[in-house]
Formats: sequence, C-alpha cells, structure tokens
Amino acid sequence: MKARFGGSMQIKQLPGFRCPAVHAIIFAVLLPTGAILAQQPEALTLPNAVAIAMGKSPTHTMAEADTQVAKASVTQASAEFFPHVGFTENATLSNDPVYVFGTRLRQGRFTSADFALSQLNSPSAIGNFMSRLEGKWNLFDSFAGTSQMRQAKLAQTASQQELTRSDQELVYKVLDAYYAWLLAKKQVELAEQTEKTAEALAYTSASRVEAGTAVDSDSLSAKVNQAMRQQDLIRARSGVEIARTQLETALGAPLAPGQQPAEVLEEHAFPPVALEEVEARALRQRSDLQAMASQIGAQQNGVRAAKAAFGPRLDAYGSYEADNPSFASGGSTNWVTGAELHINLFTRENSAALAQAKANLDRTEAAQRAARDAVRLQVRRAFYECDAARQMLDVSRSSIAQSQESLRITRDRYESGLTTVTDLLRAEDAERTSQTDYWQSVYRYVLSYAALQLASGDLSPQSPVVTQ
Repeated sequence: MKARFGGSMQIKQLPGFRCPAVHAIIFAVLLPTGAILAQQPEALTLPNAVAIAMGKSPTHTMAEADTQVAKASVTQASAEFFPHVGFTENATLSNDPVYVFGTRLRQGRFTSADFALSQLNSPSAIGNFMSRLEGKWNLFDSFAGTSQMRQAKLAQTASQQELTRSDQELVYKVLDAYYAWLLAKKQVELAEQTEKTAEALAYTSASRVEAGTAVDSDSLSAKVNQAMRQQDLIRARSGVEIARTQLETALGAPLAPGQQPAEVLEEHAFPPVALEEVEARALRQRSDLQAMASQIGAQQNGVRAAKAAFGPRLDAYGSYEADNPSFASGGSTNWVTGAELHINLFTRENSAALAQAKANLDRTEAAQRAARDAVRLQVRRAFYECDAARQMLDVSRSSIAQSQESLRITRDRYESGLTTVTDLLRAEDAERTSQTDYWQSVYRYVLSYAALQLASGDLSPQSPVVTQ
C-alpha cells in the first residue's frame, strides 16, 4: 500500500486483496490520519498572545517572584510575635577539674569520695550527653515589632501594585510586537504587488523598444526599477521573520511552526478622550503611583521601628536540660526560667539606623513627587501623539486615492506615448509611498492609543485595543 498525506491519496492494490470493499475500508481509515497530519496550527489572536505572555514571559515571572519575596518578608516580620523554641544535643568528654566537678553535679552522681583532693585536682575524664530544650518570647519591644509588621505588609502591597504595572507594560509590549508582525506582513503584500507591477512595466517597456515606440533607456530604467522592487520584497520578507521573533521574545515562548496571526492590519475606531480626564485618572489609579504611596507608608513605619529601638525591651525565657553519662539515661535534669529587661543607655548603631530610615523616607517622598510629574508628562505626550497619529491617518487615507488616480492618468499617458517612463516611475513611487504611509499610520494610531491607555493606567488584557 502506498499513501501520500496532506494532499491527494493514492492506494495501490495489494496482491491477494482485490476486493473493493477492503480498499474502501483502508481509505476510510487513512483519510482522517492524513487530514490530521496536514492540519495547520491554530491562528494566533492578540488576546491569546497576551494570555500566553502572562503565563510564559520572564518579565511576569520576575515581577511575581518579587511579590512572593514581599510575602515572605511579612511572615518573617510576624515571627517576632511568636516564641522562639530550640533543641540542642551536645556530647562532651573532658578531664578538666572544673568540668568534671560541675558535670557530676548536673548528672546527680556526686558523692563524698569526690571531695578527695586527688579527685578534685586530677579527676578521671568524664563524658556528658546534654539535651536542652529552650525558648524565648518577647513580651514588649516598645512596639518595634508592630511597626516592622506594618512596614512589611505595606511593602507587600507595593509589590502587588508593581506587579499590576508590570503586567500592563507587558500587555503593551505584546500588542506592539503583534501589530509590528501584522505591519510586516502587510508590507510583504505591498512589496509583492509592486514587484509584479515592476515586472509588467519591464516587459511592456521591452516590447515598446522592440516595436520602436520607445528608446533603450526606458527599458533599462524599468529593469532597474524591477531590481529595486525585488530588493524591497526580500527586505519585507526578512522583516516578517524579525517581527515574528520579536513577538516570540515578548511572549516568552516560541510560536508553532507555520502559525500565523488571526487578524490582518486594518483601521480601528477608538472613542475620543479628554486630556484633563485622562490625566486625572492616571494620577488617581496608576498602580506605580499607588506603589509609591505604599512605599512611603512602609518607610514611615520603618522610622517608627527605628525610634522604638531606643525604648526598653522585655523578654521571657526558659530551658529544660537533661545531663546523662550515656545517650539514653543515667543522669539528672534541671530547668530554669526568668525574664530579662534590656534598656539601651548608649549606642551609635540605633542613631545611625534612625538617620538612615529618615533619609529613605525623604528620598521616597521626593521620588513620589518626581513620579507624579513624570506621569503628567507621559500622559500629555501619549495624548498628543495619539491625536497626531489620528490626523496623519486621515491625511494618508485621502492621499491614497489621489496617488492612485495620478498613477492611472500617468500610465495612460505613457501607453499613449505622451510621457516618459521616468514620469511613470515617479508616479508609481508616489502611489507606493502613499500606501506605505497609510499602513504605517494605521499601525501608529493603534500603538499610540495603546500607549495612551498605558499612560492612564487603563491598559489590560480586557481593554478594547486588545479585544476588538
């Protein structure tokens, strides 16, 4: 049996199997298999691309890891509110007189014979297995632990807000790469059309030279133009592969072989916005500005914690100890419990820590003011660039019809011998430029609107610029 999958299928009769029914069964079994092997990968939509980036992009993974670090810091700060308990097992062997005397007392094996001078001055070596369970619990630390806990929680909140902003920037990055891919494919279409037009012009010019209605320079100019258009097509096809690679980089995952975008580059209509409204919304809801506010709160609690280090600290402690001549038993046990009050009378370390905390707070507050100014500038720049892109799109749309009509008139005049090939090539260049400018304007308008949403803090996987 011989079969080819993905196209037409041929079945050769097998020796001994001349029954048509058998061949029909074999064909029915192999046909679905061939269809599966020939199936193309599913086209990639922009929402799907954003979803892939959210799961695969290293940018998202790093930002999410930062939130886990901040979460662990909260757990670490809360540890001060719980007792610290530890267990120690220690095995020793020595003939030091003081060690031997004390060890016999701890093991409960001291006798009157041990008071002999020879035993006190030159005792035999003795071993001891010490098992100790001990704990310590802070009862009061001048509210330093409370301030540190609040600081850690606010830092965690800031980390979550920074993750939100990072995801917004990732959405914009994917959108930019996706539309760059669409633009690159559109440029290939334009390059293929102009290359075919240039080929036809070269053929027409050569025919006219042979007929004696044109000079050799016309044919040479047409051939040079054809070579230039072929070069444009080569560059355009290379640009598609570069754009595809840029999209894969933004996604953090490779595309399936042969996978193509589900959309084509086309105009989009977006609702108009007012500058004052966008700027106010950005200052109110931008997650990076909210993260700065959370960081200021964290720094303020850091200052409180540094001040609390000058106050008194009260700790309770206790331990239970077993001393045995062997690992299992044979000795004695003891316990101890108590409380410790510690007051710093003089230390330069705490003063330096307080000065550092205050400086960090001042720096963060200044950074917040600078960030708000930067957001205002970013919003205004994005707004005016989006408005300019919209106007340029209107202009380029109208210029296409004008350049096409001019090319038609010039081509008719050339075929009638009323103009030169130079004029025709100039008209073709103008028409090609108008087409290129139009699609560039379509691309820039979409990207500028997405940049405006990013500046206002509205961009998300559910934004109209992503879903429509």
